[in-house]
Amino acid sequence: MSAIPPDTTRRPPARTRRSGRAALVAAVCAALTATVAGCAAEDPDAGTNGVGKLPAQQIEAKARAAAAGTDTVRLSGKVVSQGATYTLDMRLAKNGARGELTTKATSFQLLRIDDALYLKADASFWVGEKSGSAATAAKLGNKYVKVPAADPVYQRFSGFTDKDTLLAGLLGLHGELTAGNRGTVGGVRTVQVAAGSGSGGTLDVSLEGTPYPLRFQRAGGAGELTLADWGKSVDLKTPDQSQVVDYGKRISQTGG
Repeated sequence: MSAIPPDTTRRPPARTRRSGRAALVAAVCAALTATVAGCAAEDPDAGTNGVGKLPAQQIEAKARAAAAGTDTVRLSGKVVSQGATYTLDMRLAKNGARGELTTKATSFQLLRIDDALYLKADASFWVGEKSGSAATAAKLGNKYVKVPAADPVYQRFSGFTDKDTLLAGLLGLHGELTAGNRGTVGGVRTVQVAAGSGSGGTLDVSLEGTPYPLRFQRAGGAGELTLADWGKSVDLKTPDQSQVVDYGKRISQTGG
C-alpha cells in the first residue's frame, strides 16, 4: 500500500482566524453606521426647532406667537393694495417705526415715535397729496413734516408704522392650510405653510431657533414680504428741529 501524501494545505492559526472575523465584523458595522448617518443627514428636521413636524395650523400659530412676542422687526418688499403697488422697507418697534415707502409716483420717509408721525417727501408729493400751491409745497419738501393725528395723511400712512396692525393685515392666511415644503430664506432653513387658493398665500417659518415668520407671499401676485432682524434694536430719534415743520391743522386747510 502506497503511503498517503502529507496534507500540504496549512490552516491559519485560530488566533488569525478570529482576528479576520473581527475585522470583517468591524467593516460591516462601519458600513452600517455610515448608512444610518447618511439617512439622518437627509432628515429635513435634523437639528431644527422641530416645528416642521407639526400640523400646518400649529406652525402658523407658533409663527404668529413668535412675531407678537418680539418687539422689533424689519419688514421689506412689495404690497399691492387697492390697485396701488407699495414698495416698503420699514423697521418696526413697539413704540414706533422708521423707513421708506415708495409708490409709482413718489417715495417718502416715515418716522413715528409714540403718537408723533413725521413724513419726509419732496415738494411734488405735497402738491399732489394736498393740491396745495407750489410755494406751500416748497416749504414742506425734504423736511420732516409733523402730521396731526386728525389729518387724512396720518390716517393713510400711520398703519405702515404700527407693527401689530401691519403684520396682522399683511400676514393673513385664508383657507385650508397645508405644510411640508422646505426651503431657505436668507440662508435660514424654513418650512412653508400654504393656504388655499384665491386669497390664500404662503408663509415661510424658520426651522432654526425661534420659529419666526421670514417670508410671506401674498396670493394672486399681491406682493412678497421679507421679515428679518427680529429683536434687533430700532433707532428712533426725533429729527433735529431745524429739519422739522410742525404744520399742524394748516395741512388740512391747504385743500385735498
